[in-house]
Amino acid sequence: MENRYGKLASRVYHLDKPVGRSFGDIEFYQDRLKCCSGPILEPAVGNGRVYIPLLEAGFHIEGFDASDDMLDYCRSESETRNLSPTLSCQTFSEFRSTTVFDAIIMPAGSFQLVTQVDAARELLRKFYDHLVPGGRLILDIDNMKGLMETSGTMRRWQHSERELLTLTGSPPEIDYVHQTSLSILRYEHWKDGALVATEIDLFHLRWWGINELTLALKDAGFHNVSVSGDYRTGKPLTNEDLVFSFEAQRPL
Repeated sequence: MENRYGKLASRVYHLDKPVGRSFGDIEFYQDRLKCCSGPILEPAVGNGRVYIPLLEAGFHIEGFDASDDMLDYCRSESETRNLSPTLSCQTFSEFRSTTVFDAIIMPAGSFQLVTQVDAARELLRKFYDHLVPGGRLILDIDNMKGLMETSGTMRRWQHSERELLTLTGSPPEIDYVHQTSLSILRYEHWKDGALVATEIDLFHLRWWGINELTLALKDAGFHNVSVSGDYRTGKPLTNEDLVFSFEAQRPL
């Protein structure tokens, strides 16, 4: 199953993670891509939180996403900055391009949205085929500990004096056999104290072991696989790292 962000989910995401908000990842990707002169691809580009700063920095980058609502935010934010984004609405399974890229990046754990192992492995092979010889795939995954220890939450955003947006998430249901989690997310839009819209999303994620994903990348044809913790290149991994970043190269 591929997760899609609906209208309310996209609005909440854009409020919570606006363009340019960094968790250390924007700076990390700018540094890792600084030698790229050719085209770059960001699948699951979302509202452009990472994509637009890279576009502003002069990178030749394009993106795709499964959510038209998220892409609308990305286009709107690009327009206000006088940028011309190259975007398309595609799912991971639908993705096709005639371009071969110097690099493909997947920040923010987007790879974990693909919960079927065969589909994830096929996606890695597809990315391999869309890279130039010597091109690199850089992607993040979350520490599985954080996924499994997450509890139910309720958050809110005061959009205006009259409008309130809320997000209530259930404790995740963990499937240890298939290494997946399922959370039920309820988005609500309130106006003058009355509920005017609601949206329910079933949010699926898959977690990967470090060695497991390393082997999957090698099986897809990549070599020179390296892993960094918490967006610090070359930093030895620890159990306390929240994010693991993989970098793998298509052979020359």
